[in-house]
Amino acid sequence: MEDNRSNKIVKYRRPFRINIGMVIFAVIFVYIIICVFMYFTQKHIEAHQVTMGSLSSNNIYKGIALREEEIVTAQKTGYVNYYAREGERVGVGNLVYTLDESGQLADYMNSENSDNTLTARDLNELKTEILGFKNNFDKEYFSSVYDFKYSVKGTVLKLANANILENIDKINASGMSELISFCRAPSTGIIIYSVDGYEDLTLEQFTSDLYDIKNYEKTQLIENDLVEVGQPVYKISKKEDWSIVIQVDRKKADELLDAEYVKVKFLKNQDISWGEVSSYTNAEGDIFVELTFTNSMVTFCTDRFIDIELILEEDTGLKIPNSAIVQKEFFIIPKEYVIQGGNSSDYGVMLETYAEDGTATTEFIATTIYGETDTEYYIDDMVLRIGNYIIKPESTEKYAISKRGSLTGVYNINKGYADFKQINLLDQNDEYSIVKSNTQYGLNVYDYIVLDATAVEDNEFIY
Repeated sequence: MEDNRSNKIVKYRRPFRINIGMVIFAVIFVYIIICVFMYFTQKHIEAHQVTMGSLSSNNIYKGIALREEEIVTAQKTGYVNYYAREGERVGVGNLVYTLDESGQLADYMNSENSDNTLTARDLNELKTEILGFKNNFDKEYFSSVYDFKYSVKGTVLKLANANILENIDKINASGMSELISFCRAPSTGIIIYSVDGYEDLTLEQFTSDLYDIKNYEKTQLIENDLVEVGQPVYKISKKEDWSIVIQVDRKKADELLDAEYVKVKFLKNQDISWGEVSSYTNAEGDIFVELTFTNSMVTFCTDRFIDIELILEEDTGLKIPNSAIVQKEFFIIPKEYVIQGGNSSDYGVMLETYAEDGTATTEFIATTIYGETDTEYYIDDMVLRIGNYIIKPESTEKYAISKRGSLTGVYNINKGYADFKQINLLDQNDEYSIVKSNTQYGLNVYDYIVLDATAVEDNEFIY
């Protein structure tokens, strides 16, 4: 009989083997999934270390200069020639300009009959002015180039036209003297050869539109120009007292008014002066502060818009982010009801309680003091409740807890939980606040606080 066992095929089963690599990968993958889930579901509390500092505030303003300026107009029609340099102080009766009705004076002075050669002294004066501008030039204030241009031109014209006075006999001999009017200063002051329509401006006339440079027009009065009767030929600034008007918000205006006098740095030349403060609010609610000076007017006599920096005393203290600040409510109780007692030196109150048989007793309840006034304490409201009676020490007087009040503070996390600490604000901007340091119930330098106060609750454990 044929053996059928040779035709029976049995499938080989491989022994089960555990892939250690796959197991480790699976464990790591599950761990990552759990970590990601926990990260997105748990609170993210970021700590911030308290440091000493001050707030950097922008105290740079564009101001408009106000001076007592008198515009002098031409009494005749003619060509004007100037003899006083712009920015120079002239006395009553000093020659400022001439009016040439014929227009021949300039040609005469440029002719061979007239000696317009500058002396070595004249050239030194020009060199000194040019070197002074070169050493103090700032690219950020390129417009000063135009002021320098007119200044040099005025110096050259003054030096050149001075020859007219030295050659007055030649002019008389030429027969032109009858056509030339010698115009002298009506009063003492600083000479300025430009007009801009702001000469009669007062603080009570200020609006925000005055600061728009696009609307500002300045007319430079030019040598040897033909002027008609009534046209401006120059203006004279009579007094050394002058002022700068800046536009500010209410907070800054109150700060400046409280100071009464403010130290001002002129960015054009870095000079510093003290200005007396006054203010005006127009019908639109715009606030303008006027800073009045008793010196330096001649330095800025040709400038209408002046950039200044207010040098104010900055409050220094603990610098904290505004996001860490929170308001918290507390019970307010009279100081005479707070004692030290219990089994420690903790502060607390004697709370009236009742036994099962209705007998009234007192129990010492430790409370944390978070702030105080002259007569009251701010205490924690975690243990006590509204309507509880506390007993005055060594007395039978009782006080019903009902009064509440809020304090401004932050959450200190030095001990691993959110502990409220009162702060006293000294200064504040959009991002940071400066608070008083070393206060009895407040913060100290290098303390750690919660960066975002909304992320925690009072007494919540952090670590």
